[in-house]
Amino acid sequence: MIKEVVIGTLCGAVVLTIGILIGHFGIKKNSAPAWVNEVSKDVDENLIKQFLSEVDTVQLQENLRELTKVPHMATSPGDKQTVQFVLKRWQDPESGLDKAWQQEYKVYLSFPNPDNPNKVTVVNTSNSVLFTVREREKPYTPDQEDPEVVQPFAAYSPPGNAMGKLVYANQGKPSDYHLLNQTIDLRGTIAITRYGGAGRGAKAINAAAFGVVGVLVYTDPLDINDGFMSDTNETYPHSWYLPPTGVERGSYNKDFGDLLTPYLAAKEETYRISPEDITGIPPIPTQPIGFEDAYRLICELDGKKAPDEWQGGFNCTYNFGGPGFKPTSSFNNSDVKLEIFNQGKILNSSNVMGVIRGSVEPDRYVIYGNHRDSWVHGAIDPSSGTAVMLEITRVLGRMVKQGKWRPRRSIIFGSWGAEEFGLIGSAEYTEEYFTKLSERTVGYINVDISVFANATLSASAMPSMQSVIFKATKQVSAPGSDSTSVYDNWIRYSNRTSPAHGVIPRVRYLNGAGSDYAAFVHYLGIASIDMSYTYDRSKTNARIYPAYHTAYDTFDYASKFIDPGFVSHQAVGRSAGNILIRLADSLLLPFNCNDYAESLEDYLNTAVTLYEAQLKAKSISMEPLKNAVANFRRAAEQLDKVIQSSDLANEMPLNIRKINDQLMLMDRAFLNPLAFPDEYGFRHVIWASSSSGKATFPGLADAFTQAESSGSSTDWKKVHYHLSVVTQAIEGAADMLNEVI
Repeated sequence: MIKEVVIGTLCGAVVLTIGILIGHFGIKKNSAPAWVNEVSKDVDENLIKQFLSEVDTVQLQENLRELTKVPHMATSPGDKQTVQFVLKRWQDPESGLDKAWQQEYKVYLSFPNPDNPNKVTVVNTSNSVLFTVREREKPYTPDQEDPEVVQPFAAYSPPGNAMGKLVYANQGKPSDYHLLNQTIDLRGTIAITRYGGAGRGAKAINAAAFGVVGVLVYTDPLDINDGFMSDTNETYPHSWYLPPTGVERGSYNKDFGDLLTPYLAAKEETYRISPEDITGIPPIPTQPIGFEDAYRLICELDGKKAPDEWQGGFNCTYNFGGPGFKPTSSFNNSDVKLEIFNQGKILNSSNVMGVIRGSVEPDRYVIYGNHRDSWVHGAIDPSSGTAVMLEITRVLGRMVKQGKWRPRRSIIFGSWGAEEFGLIGSAEYTEEYFTKLSERTVGYINVDISVFANATLSASAMPSMQSVIFKATKQVSAPGSDSTSVYDNWIRYSNRTSPAHGVIPRVRYLNGAGSDYAAFVHYLGIASIDMSYTYDRSKTNARIYPAYHTAYDTFDYASKFIDPGFVSHQAVGRSAGNILIRLADSLLLPFNCNDYAESLEDYLNTAVTLYEAQLKAKSISMEPLKNAVANFRRAAEQLDKVIQSSDLANEMPLNIRKINDQLMLMDRAFLNPLAFPDEYGFRHVIWASSSSGKATFPGLADAFTQAESSGSSTDWKKVHYHLSVVTQAIEGAADMLNEVI
């Protein structure tokens, strides 16, 4: 019996030992589920190299050729055609996205009456017409004769007739009208103004306050053409300069988004205000004209000579106006008459949306956008950007379809509609998905005009995104050079000295609302980038590329004078796509909060220099603001230490997610919905627009300027209020970077 027990025990021990050995050697050491490796995976540099190699100039050229075949103003037949073109590309079975769809909003737009064109004339006392401004631009190529080329007009200018003596009001700023009004009684006059200095609509709003009854707007050749004026051998079709009859169209509204549904998505049954209740649009008839006609009008004006800084590119003296014309002029004692027949319409406008679903964090979004609509053919604005976006989606879409890649986070592409009428498509999208986008969006990349010209990159962004822009552009060759990077080329044209980094390219701030980044930055507080290739500003005074918003912005113009060979389109596509992949794939978001701290410190130093002495005299202390900026710097440095000391590949996924959420949500802390009650959609207290012209905190700067001007105790209280607003916002952002408890 004992023998049997011993034998049984030994046999059991042998079996157990064998089982342990089998268990030890038979199971693979790396037995973790596949998702574990996926969760800890970082951006693949080899994939980025592959992406860069596949962005193709021929594809970019053909994209632009297709996009510019017909004029495609918002809601026009051409716009609907481009909707289908983008949708077809994004639904392509070999290179499309996971999903693409058309998303419509019912929006309020403004158009000239095709059956009753707007007219500007000079009429004498018996109402006989002495001179008529051109209704359409002179065509040089067949596409400029397309019947769908819309007459130049000021969108949202009211219909109506206005007649009066002409005066010259420079750029239509309040200060311009104030100076002019010291010499001339402006009541009942027509003002001619030049583009620049003030927003389009502001020129007319400012004018109405002085009793002006109508406004003309033109592009001065000094501001756009370096003084060149002749289409015989100087301007397009011989160069990039604006021909004499070219007219810059544009939207003359102040606010972005659909004007009838503020803070609501413009759906079929959405509540709408009455068009009569819209604010921020011209209250008086307004019309843009070409400099050929402006020359005839301005050079005939009587009155005192305008200041030297008001003089332009015409070979005559710019006078204020008598009001009206010189006694020696054939227009003597005549009036300028505006007959405007614009009409408002509520129409369906489409965004085209596309998605590549993320593999690990599908609920975190990187959004890439560009508007699709143009005023005419829009080769540069916006089709250069759309051509780049379509090439990026082609390359990435093919990688996804072939199973070579899927991003960590979801990528959303937006081809926005009706941007030219006030950033409408992107604004309605952010209003409809306000909560979801606020909670889930990592960043937004905007590439509107991808190529203004072919000299250097230009970028504007939240400071935290500076480092990822630099990293990406160091990997991309500058156009026409294999030995120079986009980064190295950029630093030659525009740079600054950073206390932390030394001499670096200058990344500008997203202060205004010039493109579709506006709603993402100002309304949602999402870290954003806007980028393009541009010209050498030391070689031209052009405030923008000369064919901007005219009938001459065509494929012919773009391919001959802006980017022959499409190498600048390629450089932008490679740079923007590189940034996009890094935002979507990096294990840890590539944001640098120390760079943000540097910008806040710059703003603080400017504010202290400009305001502290006078604020002390009013018993208002800037110490809380100084402390807030110092706290932000400490929080940014501490978070950076945490990141640098972490073994990210082996870190708990939720710890990575926690840090990423801190980085993602930091900019949201700068939002204050009550800070700017008179500014639609502006809630970001660091980057809101400012009229002060000072590079510092916008609310504080504007309030101080107003208080200093008025001396009112109420206005000084507003200064204190805005000082508190920005102080507490910065403290909140610092808290976002600190440990959660």
